[in-house]
Amino acid sequence: MRLRRCAILMIEPVERLEFDLSLLSGGGSGLRTVVDWVAIAPHLGKDVVLSTAEVALLGALSPSRWTDREELTAAHPCEVLDALFDKHLLVSESTAAGARDQALRDTNWRTASAVMHYASRWRGVDTEAVEQQFAETAEGSLLDRLGAAPPVVRERVPASERQRLPAVESTPLDALLDRRVTCRNFDASRNLTAAQFSSVLYRAFGARAVNDYAPGVQLLKKGVPSAGGLHATEAYLLVQRVDGVTPGLYHYHPVDHALEPIRMLTADEAAATARRFVAAQAYFVDAHVIVLPTSRFLRNFWKYRNHAKAYRALILDVGHLSQTMYLAATELGLAAFITAAINEVDIEQAFGLDPLEEGPLAVCGFGLRGHDRSEVEFDPLNTVWPAA
Repeated sequence: MRLRRCAILMIEPVERLEFDLSLLSGGGSGLRTVVDWVAIAPHLGKDVVLSTAEVALLGALSPSRWTDREELTAAHPCEVLDALFDKHLLVSESTAAGARDQALRDTNWRTASAVMHYASRWRGVDTEAVEQQFAETAEGSLLDRLGAAPPVVRERVPASERQRLPAVESTPLDALLDRRVTCRNFDASRNLTAAQFSSVLYRAFGARAVNDYAPGVQLLKKGVPSAGGLHATEAYLLVQRVDGVTPGLYHYHPVDHALEPIRMLTADEAAATARRFVAAQAYFVDAHVIVLPTSRFLRNFWKYRNHAKAYRALILDVGHLSQTMYLAATELGLAAFITAAINEVDIEQAFGLDPLEEGPLAVCGFGLRGHDRSEVEFDPLNTVWPAA
């Protein structure tokens, strides 16, 4: 059997407290600090605690060259090699861990980006429960605990030295931007029309042209920029209340401007799924359409291989798409939202996505705003909610 070290791996020293009775009997607190060596390995999707001997051996193993097991056992302690193999950090060609490691290599991830992406994914997080627990255990107000916020603007020179710019003449775009407000009050009693649904999807996520840039390379023209014109981020949907569309999970085809059904849901199932996707942020659950901007990593990394800026470009893609969705919805008198507090793992499982190949970086959505503001919305211009 041939072995090699996994391709992408970060080892973090993590400090924790441990109770030691002997310290207590000596008049101390009974607590001591212990450092665990924790391996973050994206091909596993979980953290692994290592011994110091295992950490040292990982540094001596090649991630690129296959080596016969007999050759490794002749040079290194057999029990440490076995431990690393059992923890799937030393992989062979015939194991599932080896296949996942190869898939990660084939997607051309950069190490730091892969570690950050996989280490920041949530599963089953309930933000309401976390906030309630925090409120019950923490003392004082949020301001007491965090202190004053940094200034709203960093001022580099005195006001007298600033060069004033010409006044801006108001245009319809200004009126649209003034009405662009994140919604936390959706109307669950009404449906979006098919025309409203179609318009927002097309303007934000639809392809306006397909260009045969070179043999084997097609680029898309959309209403937003994207690194290399690749447009690696597509829209998966949880549709709840749209005329003519059965509640369920869909993929939006940006070239054909069409829905690809994945799984139909009852209204109750759709609401429960929405709640899980947005980590129990109740004010987003009633959105008529939940959009999961999902990045196809290989589409971007195919060109920008192991590139320091490739993952950042995907994050920018999601920002461009969500802002355009906001404006498209606002123009129609609809409401929109975006959140980064999401359960990525639950979303991947619901849509059958392989997280090594594609995954959500945020959740956004749109729909009809409710008549009453039961949840706080930040609308300082009073364009959506007029001042009393």
